[in-house]
Amino acid sequence: MTDSKKDIVAIASESAKTLAAAVKAAGLVQTLQGAGPFTVFAPTDTAFEAIQKDVDTLLKPENKEKLASILTYHVVSGETMAADLKDGQELTTVQGGKLKVAIKGDKVMIGEAHVTMADVAASNGVVHVIDKVLMPKM
Repeated sequence: MTDSKKDIVAIASESAKTLAAAVKAAGLVQTLQGAGPFTVFAPTDTAFEAIQKDVDTLLKPENKEKLASILTYHVVSGETMAADLKDGQELTTVQGGKLKVAIKGDKVMIGEAHVTMADVAASNGVVHVIDKVLMPKM
């Protein structure tokens, strides 16, 4: 269902400015502008503000690898629409970690984050907006 002309990075640049800045700092722009398809669980700017001190540290050049690891933990290969998600399902991220899906009624959680907007179509995948930054075990 990817009919949007904008790629994942362009969408993030409009609605998730902190995520877009982090993607740039981690050197992942080209990857996320690639053919994909990708499913991105995109934390809101408010989600990043909740961990602002960590964000400020992660955006420093010496933390590029750690930042890339955290960001790729929010990306799954392939295009997974909300309707494809099942309660108890585990998604393997590009980072290599697993994200658990929990569905209760019309509430969908990815890890400890709530999906606040689902199925934002991109030219190279789909974006689901979440209310928390997911942290892989490091």
